Amino acid sequence: MIRIRGLTFEIPNGYGKYLFEILSDLELNGLNWRIGGGESYIIENNTLGEPLFPSLCTVNGQTLSELISKEEYYLIFVDLKAFANKLDVKEIATYQEFVESECQFVLLVVDSSYVTIYSKKQYIIKQLFSKAVNAGYKNVKYITDENDSRTTLIVF
Repeated sequence: MIRIRGLTFEIPNGYGKYLFEILSDLELNGLNWRIGGGESYIIENNTLGEPLFPSLCTVNGQTLSELISKEEYYLIFVDLKAFANKLDVKEIATYQEFVESECQFVLLVVDSSYVTIYSKKQYIIKQLFSKAVNAGYKNVKYITDENDSRTTLIVF
């Protein structure tokens, strides 16, 4: 049986609240989110303003929800990893490290449009797959043991 690891899809290359749209149905508050190296900006006066995320830190789910839901932003590179326990938060560089760690969820955005998500919970992967299709995102595909070509879970 082929195991589903996650999914990939493309979001529009533009301003928006795409992270909030993607993550809004998940229970964010109970998780601790490691924000890795990346580049995303809040839109101010129709141009790139302050960074959306503080760099290389951990925030709770409520803080993440506030960051991604308030104002429009432009995503270039995003590296978010979720852990149930703050003491377990660490960098996860490979899929094998993800499997062996306490990390529950990985969301990566590369080049403003290409989203990759890994989750240890199959129902979350299927829920997000349906949500991506319903939102009209392009090239929505499952990542499986057989087709996963990603060598690292770090974007920047």
